[in-house]
Amino acid sequence: MFFAPRLPYGLARPFLFGLDPEAAHELTLDSLARLQNTPAMCLWSRDRVSDPVSVAGLTFPNRVGLAAGLDKNGRCIDGLGAMGFGFIEVGTVTPRAQPGNPKPRLFRLKEAEALINRLGFNNEGLQVFVANVQKARSFRAGGGIVGLNIGKNAATPIERAVDDYLLGLTGVYPFADYVTVNISSPNTKNLRALQSDEALDSLLAALRARRDELADQTDRQVPMFLKIAPDLDEAQIDLIAATLVRHGIDGVVATNTTIARDAVTGLPHAAEAGGLSGRPVFEASNRVIRRLRGALPACFPIIGVGGVLSGADAAAKREAGADLVQIYTGLIYKGPALVHEAALALRQGARR
Repeated sequence: MFFAPRLPYGLARPFLFGLDPEAAHELTLDSLARLQNTPAMCLWSRDRVSDPVSVAGLTFPNRVGLAAGLDKNGRCIDGLGAMGFGFIEVGTVTPRAQPGNPKPRLFRLKEAEALINRLGFNNEGLQVFVANVQKARSFRAGGGIVGLNIGKNAATPIERAVDDYLLGLTGVYPFADYVTVNISSPNTKNLRALQSDEALDSLLAALRARRDELADQTDRQVPMFLKIAPDLDEAQIDLIAATLVRHGIDGVVATNTTIARDAVTGLPHAAEAGGLSGRPVFEASNRVIRRLRGALPACFPIIGVGGVLSGADAAAKREAGADLVQIYTGLIYKGPALVHEAALALRQGARR
């Protein structure tokens, strides 16, 4: 997903799609990291659609954000922000650096406009992540919102997962506009078990207590969101909604990737292990958003993510009940023009 300066993305995509998916990903990030905040950045920067909205006590310049997972180490916030996003979420970061799962671990399903990844929270650890986030200048100076996404190390036993999340929250809190707690990746063993009743209750109680301590220490209240999976039944969604409200969590991100393969059966790479993203997760994500919106208070913030590849898709997320919308796989298939298209669609919808 390399974005050539001011060239139509359709010209760059064949080159990038000729590369190994992870190699193309790293080429893009390396290029953005080198060129951001230099005169060259104006060559790919795009005017941000102005559509300010207040969510969770924050003012977002527009409703379209970048989902976590693309910039795991937070090193390209300014470069990515120049594409017109209202907010950027980076991570997932774990307390200690880890390599993630063995390669190959990222696959394109072109016919379905989808990806399968089993990256496994590959990242350089909390210390490097925070240092990178602190270097971001132009995006935040222009009013952009930065979310920091935290997870647990693969080597940490699931019964000690709370320890990792507390370390992550403590480390990122002073530098975050909001924090997302990721318990829904399918690529860290047993992680999704944290979405269950007792485990979720215990995790959120501990995180809320630590957040309150940090708010007192720093004299700033940083909203905390929970990121959940699309592979939940109605009873599980209702339980999560009730638990979020009970613990005073500020919002929910719906959803992560899916382990379902019904929509891609028979396609090349469809049998690969990992999380499926892109168009096949669109309806599953919307189903969760709709259920959450019905189960949560009317003002409770929902960030909708999953399968947004057009302005109409972004508008559908909003109609399902999302306050804000994130994209990731759509950016790979459609390029930066999707950011502008989605933001315009959401602004037009808000004015009706």
